[in-house]
Amino acid sequence: MTQKTIRSLALAAILALSVSGLAFAQPQSDTGAKQDMRNAGHETGNAAKDTGRGIKKGTKKGYHATKRGTRKAAHKTAHATKKGYHKTANETKKIGHHLDPDKN
Repeated sequence: MTQKTIRSLALAAILALSVSGLAFAQPQSDTGAKQDMRNAGHETGNAAKDTGRGIKKGTKKGYHATKRGTRKAAHKTAHATKKGYHKTANETKKIGHHLDPDKN
């Protein structure tokens, strides 16, 4: 083979490889863009799920805190009512003893 033939074959091989490289690169970029869209969709879905879980946790926490606070207030009110009742009853007895004509 002559040197001119070898150069032509080498040039043809280089062109063939570069064109085949471009041909393989093109579908990968389309597939890459398609996969990027899929990934973005999955990430958006996961973000929505995470947000929903956070809202659920916060709602439960608020519900339980309100429930505890209400129960605590009810117990304190009941205790104060009993305390007030006993105090009033004792004071009434004291006043009743002072006003009872039989005991003077």
